[in-house]
Amino acid sequence: PSTLKRTIPSGDRYVEIKSKLRELNLSTVCEEAKCPNLGECWGGGEGQTATATIMIMGDTCTRACRFCAVKTSRAPPPLDADEPANVAKAIAAWGLDYVVLTSVDRDELPDQGAGHIAETVRRLKADAPGVLVEALTPDFRGDRDLVTTVATSGVDVFAHNVETVPELQAHVRDRRANWAQSVDVLRTAKAAGAGITKTSVMLGLGETREQVVNCLELLREADVDVVTFGQYMRPTKRHLPVAEYVTPEAFEAYKVIAEGMGFLYVASGPMVRSSYKAGEYFLENVLKQRRAAAAAGEGTKEAARASA
Repeated sequence: PSTLKRTIPSGDRYVEIKSKLRELNLSTVCEEAKCPNLGECWGGGEGQTATATIMIMGDTCTRACRFCAVKTSRAPPPLDADEPANVAKAIAAWGLDYVVLTSVDRDELPDQGAGHIAETVRRLKADAPGVLVEALTPDFRGDRDLVTTVATSGVDVFAHNVETVPELQAHVRDRRANWAQSVDVLRTAKAAGAGITKTSVMLGLGETREQVVNCLELLREADVDVVTFGQYMRPTKRHLPVAEYVTPEAFEAYKVIAEGMGFLYVASGPMVRSSYKAGEYFLENVLKQRRAAAAAGEGTKEAARASA
């Protein structure tokens, strides 16, 4: 469909970020997952929030979800001990407004990489204190202590993707992943103090409207704040075929339903990805609301002082 076509990435900012990534030996999910929105997010542009999604802990995953283009192996290369410092250095140099840290799954590590993610967040906050940080995490096989390690590291947004509706989990995701485990990760992160929790759902995998609505209800029960919907697109012929190209009108309808349930923010559209223009969506639609509420609170305090 024409709504899914994009131009080839280009521009000075795009070239600059790509060059810096190579120089510091960093990977992005934008490239590894063949994201069609790469040029937009990296470009930023006047009036827009420049966002990058850095994929840490290597470019090889220990899992093999049937929708994902990232390389897989049971024994990926060792972690790069310099990565947290390199990521912080790169982000500070770029002047980005918002960074998403995502990662491959590292089931073979004792802590599945939770300590590495947390250290990267801490270094980022130290070197670039003005940058908002979202951590899009693995499920850590449901280990709540590991979830808490990341949730308490200083992240502004704790994200973990359920990927699809409960009924299609086994068909779409690696056998070690499941709905209950992923929802518990989000619930645990919120209980540990994560200010905002976020998840993403792909559409076009064969789900029904009723299943999507039920999925949203379960996510709200788990106190998830932000949800995004995007069209699943088959990265190669080795991956799951697209069952349906969902119309823009249907995406809008799901957005209205989700907003009516009380989600803090909903991004829904054919080209939306879990990290697509994350900074722009988050900054414009969530932070502004909170700042306005804070300003209203200050105004109330001033009025109370004046009347006293």
